[in-house]
Amino acid sequence: MTTHDSLEREDQEVAGEIAHDADALLSTIPHYYRGEVSQTNNAQNRIDQTTNWVVTIIAALLSVVLADPSISPNLLLVGVVVLGIFLSYEARRYRFYDLYRSRVRFVQQNVFANALDPKGVEHSQWREELGDDLRYPKFKVTLLEALSRRLRRIYGLLFVIVGLTWVVKITILTPETTWSDAAALPGIPGEAVAGVLSVVYLCIAVVAFWPSSREATGEIHGEEPGKWKRE
Repeated sequence: MTTHDSLEREDQEVAGEIAHDADALLSTIPHYYRGEVSQTNNAQNRIDQTTNWVVTIIAALLSVVLADPSISPNLLLVGVVVLGIFLSYEARRYRFYDLYRSRVRFVQQNVFANALDPKGVEHSQWREELGDDLRYPKFKVTLLEALSRRLRRIYGLLFVIVGLTWVVKITILTPETTWSDAAALPGIPGEAVAGVLSVVYLCIAVVAFWPSSREATGEIHGEEPGKWKRE
């Protein structure tokens, strides 16, 4: 065995030695904790940026549609599509945010809480569980749950506002024609447009209020189920 090989092996196992040294472990955990908090804050900022963008776009769209009676109400259907696109982006960002947030909370529960008030850890195998999650990261919420949370938080209200504005636009703000004619698209009768939109909003309501328990069912780069942090 060469000196180079020996150094490589020592380098590979240097972190493993910390696991058997309480002082070294306790000095390492705060650095790890600060890193996870920073990741959580960055993920939260990305979510906020997406929300700010979609609110700005929808506000501008509503201003244009309501300011000019000649503007077609079908422009609001574009707003519904835009909301759906941003919702899908934000749901994915929320899953990453929740991943980092869950790790922060995990350390708080099993390290800092027990250090301040030693009543025992919440998870008896917390070091093994955290180590496994760092080796094989898994989302802690499903895509459906992420969509549901973002809908209840902000997007549901935006969908309602756009939908109500569309109804007002095809009825009250277009008195010179029937609502079905105002809602019609080229080659598609207004009744069909209203029916499809109703189905879309029904699906949104089902997703928003679908009963589900917190679970981690998808790995970040795969579909292997995870059991950590089920509540």
